[in-house]
Amino acid sequence: MPRYPFRRFGFSALRRLLYLWVRSETINQSAVSLRIDRSKPVLYVLQQPSVSDLAVLDTECRKIGLPRPVMPVTVGGNSEPAAFFYLTPEPDWLGRQDKRGAPPALVRSLASITHNDTADAQVIPVSVFWGQSPDSEKSAWKLLFADNWAVTGRLRKLARILILGRKTRLQLSAPIHLRELVDQGKGPERTLRMVQRILRVHFRNQKTAVIGPDLSHRRTLVKGLLRAPLVREAILRESNEQNISQEKAEASALRYANEIAADVSYPVIRFIEVVLTWFWNKLYEGVKVNHIERVQDVAHGNEIVYVPCHRSHIDYLLLSYLLFRNGLTPPHIAAGINLNMPVVGSILRRGGAFFMRRSFKGNQLYTAVFNEYLHSLFTRGFSTEYFVEGGRSRTGRMLNPRTGMLAITLRSYLRDSRRPIVFVPVYIGYERVFEGRTYLGELRGAAKKKESIFDLFKVLSALKQRFGQVWVNFGEPIHLTPFLEQHEPSWRKQQLAPEFRPAWLTDATNHLGREVARRINDAAAINPINLVALALLSTGRQALDEIALTRVLDLYLSLLRKVPYSPSATLPEGSGRDLIEYARSLNLLAEQKDALGRILYLDEQNAVLMTYYRNNVLHVFALPALIASFFQSNARISREQLLRFAHALYPYLQAELFIRWSAEELTGEVDKWLEALVEQGLLRQENDAYLRPAPSSREFVQLTLLARAITQTLQRFYMAVALLLKAGQKQLSAEELEDLCTVMAQRLSILHGLNAPEFFDKSLFRHFIQTLLDQRVLRKDDAGKLSYHRLLGDLAEGAAKRVLPAEIRLSIRQVALEHPAP
Repeated sequence: MPRYPFRRFGFSALRRLLYLWVRSETINQSAVSLRIDRSKPVLYVLQQPSVSDLAVLDTECRKIGLPRPVMPVTVGGNSEPAAFFYLTPEPDWLGRQDKRGAPPALVRSLASITHNDTADAQVIPVSVFWGQSPDSEKSAWKLLFADNWAVTGRLRKLARILILGRKTRLQLSAPIHLRELVDQGKGPERTLRMVQRILRVHFRNQKTAVIGPDLSHRRTLVKGLLRAPLVREAILRESNEQNISQEKAEASALRYANEIAADVSYPVIRFIEVVLTWFWNKLYEGVKVNHIERVQDVAHGNEIVYVPCHRSHIDYLLLSYLLFRNGLTPPHIAAGINLNMPVVGSILRRGGAFFMRRSFKGNQLYTAVFNEYLHSLFTRGFSTEYFVEGGRSRTGRMLNPRTGMLAITLRSYLRDSRRPIVFVPVYIGYERVFEGRTYLGELRGAAKKKESIFDLFKVLSALKQRFGQVWVNFGEPIHLTPFLEQHEPSWRKQQLAPEFRPAWLTDATNHLGREVARRINDAAAINPINLVALALLSTGRQALDEIALTRVLDLYLSLLRKVPYSPSATLPEGSGRDLIEYARSLNLLAEQKDALGRILYLDEQNAVLMTYYRNNVLHVFALPALIASFFQSNARISREQLLRFAHALYPYLQAELFIRWSAEELTGEVDKWLEALVEQGLLRQENDAYLRPAPSSREFVQLTLLARAITQTLQRFYMAVALLLKAGQKQLSAEELEDLCTVMAQRLSILHGLNAPEFFDKSLFRHFIQTLLDQRVLRKDDAGKLSYHRLLGDLAEGAAKRVLPAEIRLSIRQVALEHPAP
């Protein structure tokens, strides 16, 4: 150790020799630098004695301007020859190591701070990971030498430096202030043990967060599932119900376990990262990541459940790739059994995927095995990932959550809540989704194509196209313990048997699903393609001249900067003209030139495809579009009237689009948007009333385009109510009304040329009808027939007159009246 001048000279020579080959970088250096108090002495702590790790630390500190570990430091009047120590003491000359001993530098520093009331020191834990830079890895077999949980000897460490020295990462953690621990008054010995315990736990959690928990052999894990009480009961039940032997039932359970369980291999994970680095660079022009510090803040000591939106098969790989690149372990991912294909399934399984069937219904043994497997992941500290939407969104909207996996997670937590669970919402936004053409066919009525290994060749052929960038935003985490305490304060007293399902659990799960969906949407990444799609699809013929389109895009950017959707949402850089040029470069815009300039438009194929990208961010514009809608048929409206109708319609928009504001927050948000619209000249205020611009003005055209963003949604609401009123009380069931709405929407889309296939998406009508039931506007009788509030007709017509053009209302009523009575 470099404690004396001649040893420092030797260390300096060794470091220079080492860095003839070694290349290193610091993870998250800016965040740590901000937490360090430059006025107080710094002591670095490494977990194990290692001169090579110390050399990396010294080099990185020089690069980022932090105090060097090999230089002397003074702590409370005590001078230390070097500003570092090892948590595990160095071995003696005979190689013996006393792991119970305390680092002398730490002992002296604590003693000095104890005797000096104003002294303090910052202890910064340091972790060095060799072979943790997949962006520069070229040889897959080298990954075998990367950091893992195995005990590393000096020979293997030398091999690791030689093979992986050019891909080394150093991670500095937040400083621990010794003064805060000494002031707890526990005495010198107990304080020393406390500091050592904190550091040991920190290093264990740090290593778990970066390379994952220590893995048991897969066979041990799988066989352990069969010994779990819940699975044993299911085996006995299967044996009795199917009239088979217990051995045969147990063999079925073992088969299910092997079908489900991941077979994680860190070398394979790192090999996948190498391949994906090449893939992202070829297919996309960059991945923009925002708010990942939220994950880094909660990764230690918590069980992390990533809950991203699901837009593409690439989602599975993208999140794991980004986490690994940012010093976090890739999660175990719930994948559909349809992806368990030859070759691909095996690679995915070793990369962390576990496979689940689309439905567990009627198979209690499979359900028990799957639930126990998830419980084992949670209790062992593995981060997990699943999609609350259940499947990929073909329309670009956030789908209604399917709460099966959330329910399993909550029941597991009721069984064992020792390790806190934190849900991390993730918004993934593509400027051009890889499966776009497939979705286009499905939106036009084609059957969903089954996944095939031959799809890999399509991936390779697509590398010639431009797909733009990908945006990944991490939303505000949801801590499960506070969530449960708010929803059910007595939940801790109800932790009983594994199969226990309290009455409140279903409601809590549904509430959690909605909250997850909202927080995913909160983190929306608004990109150039979203905004161009929103503007052009709001026109009658999906076309605008270049100057007008530029103005509309500049308006949208100005509005969103004035009234941000949420602290987690992000906006593109540049002006409206920049956004147009970018969309043109991706071949998503067609153009026609004449003497007056360029007209930009969407051809028939892209017009349908762009509805997908508009729908990605429709929730962001829903409220301002609703406000704008009130002025399409009204030149003047009072604030009181506007708020009354906004409060009447908002619950249905919120339920469909998972908008973030509660009913109590709505008034304040409406006022913010009214102020912004007035500032942009789209409205004018007179006392307590608001006036629209002159119909011949440019501002009125822009206000109309904004309103049209939400018109089709409001049309669907009006259709459902019109058909219900036409049928009368207790004449239709929810399913019958849903079918009628779908047929009517298809008809209107033909009559009015609506080029938006999600307009007649049956699930959207189902969701609206359910929201009417939840709001107690509708009721079901014993036969399942729907009755409605007697004022529904007046309320619906009054709202429709203010937000829908007269010709659309007339057309909807006419189609409804032509429908024969049930």
